[in-house]
Amino acid sequence: MALPGLERLIEVCQRLNLGMETSPSAREPLKAGSSLVGLPFDPILTSVYTRLGHAAFATEVMRWGLTRSDDQVHRLEETNKRWREEWWKELGAPVIVFGGDIYTYATVPELADVWGRQPVVRVDTYEPDAHVMPVASTVDRFFDSYSHYLETLIEDPRYQESRETKLFFPWHATEILARDERLVELMRAGRFDSLMKNMDDETRRWAAKVMGNQV
Repeated sequence: MALPGLERLIEVCQRLNLGMETSPSAREPLKAGSSLVGLPFDPILTSVYTRLGHAAFATEVMRWGLTRSDDQVHRLEETNKRWREEWWKELGAPVIVFGGDIYTYATVPELADVWGRQPVVRVDTYEPDAHVMPVASTVDRFFDSYSHYLETLIEDPRYQESRETKLFFPWHATEILARDERLVELMRAGRFDSLMKNMDDETRRWAAKVMGNQV
């Protein structure tokens, strides 16, 4: 499967010298049609893990890491078993965690399209109640959006002056996320509402901007 979003993210990290680390895939990675913790595994993630066992992007700026799954470390399965026990009930829907850094990024199997591609959400478990934000219609679209965010971050005059990050994903990426038509369609249809039940006013305003609603 072609992964133009992942390719673009790699290219941006290399071109802008943002730092990147990768490791080889497992000798027998998850195959198309596989399941993980009893859920269908996203087909795009299957393709990602046939290429990479682990990756960390933009390590010099805003690090985002792909959860490791190779012949030595099985963190993908271990992490998702823990999330099944600790977070699925509170979230109100099962998710498959696949990466992040401070915050966790996961796919939502029950919202898969006809090709099995699952949308992506960011989950903040540091709040008293888990805080969920939809960020992409597919995993590869997430990589694409994150690559555009990194370009915007590096071009920000405040970053160029002080090398301090003033723009944060996804809060300051509403225009980028709004280009993801399928994501906007899902949000407008209320498909993420059960996951976003703990949404505060700031997140509500953010979501309205992504959907193109008057704030």
